[in-house]
Amino acid sequence: MSTKTTRTRTSKGFLKDKFKSKVDRSSIKTVTLLYFVMYAIILILLIWCLQTFFVDNYYQRMKIRETNQTSHTLESLYEKSPEKFASKALRYSLSNGVTIRVETPDSTTIYENGTEQDGSLAPFSPEIQAAREQLGQSSFSSASVIVKDNNNSGYSRLVHVSYLGDKDDGNVLFVVAPLYPVRSTISILRQQLVYISFIAMVIAMVLAYLMSIRLASPIEKITDSAIELSHGDYNVKFNGGMFTETKELARTLNTASYEMQKTDSYQKDLIANVSHDLKTPLTMIKSYAEMIDDISGDDPVKRKQHLHVIIQEADRLNKLVTDMLSVSRLQSNTLELNKEKFNIAEAASEVADTYKVMSEQGYTVDVSICKATWVFGDPERLKQVMSNYISNAIKYGGEKKYIKIELKRVGRKVRFDVVDHGVGIPADEISHVWDRYYRTSANHDRNIEGSGLGLSIVKGILTLHNADYGVDSKEGSGSDFWFEMDTVRK
Repeated sequence: MSTKTTRTRTSKGFLKDKFKSKVDRSSIKTVTLLYFVMYAIILILLIWCLQTFFVDNYYQRMKIRETNQTSHTLESLYEKSPEKFASKALRYSLSNGVTIRVETPDSTTIYENGTEQDGSLAPFSPEIQAAREQLGQSSFSSASVIVKDNNNSGYSRLVHVSYLGDKDDGNVLFVVAPLYPVRSTISILRQQLVYISFIAMVIAMVLAYLMSIRLASPIEKITDSAIELSHGDYNVKFNGGMFTETKELARTLNTASYEMQKTDSYQKDLIANVSHDLKTPLTMIKSYAEMIDDISGDDPVKRKQHLHVIIQEADRLNKLVTDMLSVSRLQSNTLELNKEKFNIAEAASEVADTYKVMSEQGYTVDVSICKATWVFGDPERLKQVMSNYISNAIKYGGEKKYIKIELKRVGRKVRFDVVDHGVGIPADEISHVWDRYYRTSANHDRNIEGSGLGLSIVKGILTLHNADYGVDSKEGSGSDFWFEMDTVRK
């Protein structure tokens, strides 16, 4: 690496570190931390509001429901099992903090703080009197009244009164329950709430920090790997961490990196192959032109032979340039097709006839063409596809020099096959033969001409025709390149 490049990357790294040292308000770490802290603050404020403004109301509703249930239970127990009534009343008075008063025509019994005594509820006389009046005015066998105690900071009490048994028996049950929470309980709850709030905030910040690191870490690693990839390091690997989304992103980028590496390799091979293929005809053209100038200019026979070689080499150059232009048009989606109904059997016969001359070079060309079959497509482009298949079979036909050209009807489709008995294609290369710039293992043989663009052009043309295509090959047993198209009425 040059000094200039090293200096540039060092400066980039310095700027990157300097940027990271500042707080990025848009980063995943910062945003996640803020969201967790905001959530914790909102939750804590909500708990404090409930504790401050609603605890008294909630306690009052709960106490009323509990007192009513206690009264109904005691009423039922007094009728069904009077002997258990006293023990149940003592237990309720102790566990629920209520005072229970039972008045009979003969006596008054009070259950308070788990003790039983005879007497009156002097401290609760106003409440008792209010409940009596309410019961007397009610058409039901029970009544409830909430009495506010103005002498005790405005706190209230609930008095539930009901008849025990028949109304005429004169047995009355009073249950007096305070409708305010115990001050010490509230104080303890609020102290605990302070600790809970602090702990919740700390946990939220820790979780936010850990979560932000887990979220940001794979993305930062992917970003660093992407920077290396942009510098031309195709061997870099992307790691997506533990999240499905980042794993999918890393898998996609790894695939893209592999494809870029493969394309780069193909392009290098293309440059080497095209350079060789261009150099040879240019050298031949120059050499034969010099021979005409120096030697055969006055000899018509030799001049004609030399000019023929020049024309052949110029045709080779023209084919290379045409292939590269076709690939460029396919890549930019500017390749135009002149589609029409035509007889593909006639077109296949024309293409096959041009290769019958290969019999003079020892090739056996077996041609089998079905009767007239009509398709809708660009006849010249499809002829180009057929010619490419046949040329490819000639290049890789091997020592047997046997080629079979076949066009046949298959249901409502027509299929074109070119079969050779050459070296075949390795199994791990079959899926790549349609790629741009790709040539099979035989491209190590410089005697085989070609840029590696032919099958890529075939793929593009057949795709534009919505045709099916493929290759069936086994290494050492030859290959069968084919395509299928829908037939149409004449």
